[in-house]
Amino acid sequence: MKQELTEGVDYYFNEKGMLVFTESYHRNRGYCCGMGCKHCPYNYEAVPEPKRSDLLEQRKTPSDAGKKA
Repeated sequence: MKQELTEGVDYYFNEKGMLVFTESYHRNRGYCCGMGCKHCPYNYEAVPEPKRSDLLEQRKTPSDAGKKA
């Protein structure tokens, strides 16, 4: 039986209205899906390179993410 999701615990809507799953949701699911989710607690282990390295680098410097030099 599937568990019902709770807004604010399992997911939230970002400023653009997109649904974003929380770290709690991902931990309860138990694995990395490989999609590069924002709150992935599994260090993007199923995300293929080079996207995985890019995501890990962005996580190190969140204030610089999205900025172009």
